Amino acid sequence: MTDREIVELYWSRSERALEETERKYGALCRGVAQRILGDGEEAAEAVNGAYLRLWNAIPPKRPDSLKAYAAAVCRHLALDLAEKRAAQKRGGTEALAAELDECVPAPGGDPADSLALREALNGFLRSLPERTRIIFLRRYWYACPVAEIAQSLGMSESAVTSALCRARKNLKKHLEKEGFPL
Repeated sequence: MTDREIVELYWSRSERALEETERKYGALCRGVAQRILGDGEEAAEAVNGAYLRLWNAIPPKRPDSLKAYAAAVCRHLALDLAEKRAAQKRGGTEALAAELDECVPAPGGDPADSLALREALNGFLRSLPERTRIIFLRRYWYACPVAEIAQSLGMSESAVTSALCRARKNLKKHLEKEGFPL
């Protein structure tokens, strides 16, 4: 079933939309949540919450890519759960956030700044060679471990780490050029 057909099921309020979303993108969503949370029960909670959010968001939204939309919703829920867990433990920043701290400005309260930052990040991603973009997104969007990225791309872990380091340096330069102080 195509994304468009599944979205139409959401629009017609058919519960089959959830079944088809699970069938087509359940493994992706569970993988994203599991990588972020590291806990099967919390990952399942994030995925179920994502399906509820999809149900409540479609309609009025009509995503062009249900895959990207479902993964993003699940990722945000998993990050929220991880943040709550960290707050309960009184501490610690996530390792991935720490990697990006030196090159991405702290989030501000102004929505215009957030939109400008998103556009600058999208421009940076478009400028990357395809392989580097894949590595960057798998690490910082899908929260994949370096070893998993290396294995899936047939690279050494040190090559992936080097590519990520260069990409972060280039991201910092790009954002500074775009007027984002760090």
